[in-house]
Amino acid sequence: MSGVALSPLPVGVPVLLATAVGTTLCCASANTFNQITEVPFDAQMARTRNRPLVRKAISPLHAACFGVVTGVAGPAILLAYAGPVTAALGLGNIILYAGLYTALKRRSVVNTWVGGIVGAIPPLMGWSACGSSLLPSTTTPMSIYLPPFLNSTDLATYISTQLPALSHGLATTTPLIDNPLCPLALFLFHYAWQFPHFNPLSHLVRSSYAQAGYAMLTVIDPKKNALVSLRHSILLLFLSSFLIPLSGLTDWTFAITSLVPNAVLMGWSWKFYRNGTEKVARTLFGHSLLYLPVMLGLMMYHKRGMDWTTWFDRQDDKEKE
Repeated sequence: MSGVALSPLPVGVPVLLATAVGTTLCCASANTFNQITEVPFDAQMARTRNRPLVRKAISPLHAACFGVVTGVAGPAILLAYAGPVTAALGLGNIILYAGLYTALKRRSVVNTWVGGIVGAIPPLMGWSACGSSLLPSTTTPMSIYLPPFLNSTDLATYISTQLPALSHGLATTTPLIDNPLCPLALFLFHYAWQFPHFNPLSHLVRSSYAQAGYAMLTVIDPKKNALVSLRHSILLLFLSSFLIPLSGLTDWTFAITSLVPNAVLMGWSWKFYRNGTEKVARTLFGHSLLYLPVMLGLMMYHKRGMDWTTWFDRQDDKEKE
């Protein structure tokens, strides 16, 4: 729901609930079809052999019916309450996860990158559910927000004169109602996070992946698996310190306050690359679980145009009354 929370457009409770329910149903459908396909392989791995289909707690027919019902109901709810773009993203994500990602898991290490796209699409669904645009157009141009100390410099002048398409939101203190650079930044952030999250986890269960015949990078090249995690941790620092505030999703103070969680994640990613022990992998995985809610919380606190002090003052006034 980060897309809904960070969107500059207001959203009603019905749309919020429908987006949450519809997205959940889409995820349930995609996961169901994935598990139907992988029953023989899940049976070979300790962490998945207790799944309902493997234990024959439910039949493949019942699972398929559940997958179809949720796969139809999810996009239908999204179409009715959140719009066609959100519904198309939900349906597309079912196909991408249950189809391409599942098929690639035993064929190519590219499956992890495809899975990263799948995991980064839900924030776009939340963003579009609020009525915000995902792509630039003549009515919703892509704009940038320079740091305050650069607003009166030659760089700002150059952008205003040479790059008019980007100058529409230049040097403003309030966000554009609709800036397509924001969902792009949000998508890239969630995409990059999944590698320092998943790669150490896959390292911990690499023997199971190897036994089941999955083409995972941690099985083929553990060192490169750790390097990919480190690279994306560095990318997260770039996104947090530059692209996210530049898009206007947050103010530029976020670039400073986000340095601590980014430094922690990068530090453990570096240790994972240098040592590659299970203890380090487990610690990095644990930090990745904390990293995402901490960073999203900071984004909310530094959301451009959001004055939390005024909000708390209003709450105090209500209590006094």
